[in-house]
Amino acid sequence: MLFGIFIYDGVEPIDLATFGVLSMARRIVPQIEICTIAPKAGIVRLSNGLDVVAQFGIVDAPVCNIVIVTGGPGWEDQSRSSATLEYIRRIHASSKVGSVCTGAMILAASGVLDDAAATTKRSVVPPEVSPLVRMRDMYPRIDVREAPIVDTGAVVTGGGVSLCIDTTLHILGDLIGEQVAHETARILEYRRAREANRNAAAFLAG
Repeated sequence: MLFGIFIYDGVEPIDLATFGVLSMARRIVPQIEICTIAPKAGIVRLSNGLDVVAQFGIVDAPVCNIVIVTGGPGWEDQSRSSATLEYIRRIHASSKVGSVCTGAMILAASGVLDDAAATTKRSVVPPEVSPLVRMRDMYPRIDVREAPIVDTGAVVTGGGVSLCIDTTLHILGDLIGEQVAHETARILEYRRAREANRNAAAFLAG
């Protein structure tokens, strides 16, 4: 089972928790494999100066069971990149695609969220405009939901920042089994937080 993590210049470092969750899940299911994919292989400068190395570029990226698109300030540039958007469409045509935080804005720009429900990051520091509001304004064909996770089957979108953990656990549960997701949450010491975020009323009240 191969999970791809799509990164790019300007990703928020906390979104690499997607990789961290999968790394912990390998203690339970060693057959899980993870790779990093970027517009080009090599060094990728994340937000606030953290450099990481992408193993693959979109040209030579392996076929994954799912590719999870991360978020961060760099999403705006990626949403205008024809190469990135074509890569997203190609993934969507043959396998499953997911996003965490503002990675959903890249999916939206590619068109794979048209006529479907989706979510993205909602909380911001003024004067920044909420990406959730921007998604509603920019992409009227998307049924934008204020929710921690939206799963339409072929596409999974997650809310902002720390919800990348919940979204990755949800994807694990879907692709490998809820028991694996539950046990991964346990060894992450994240069970209580996960249950709280699954409570829709509490989530919206926040």
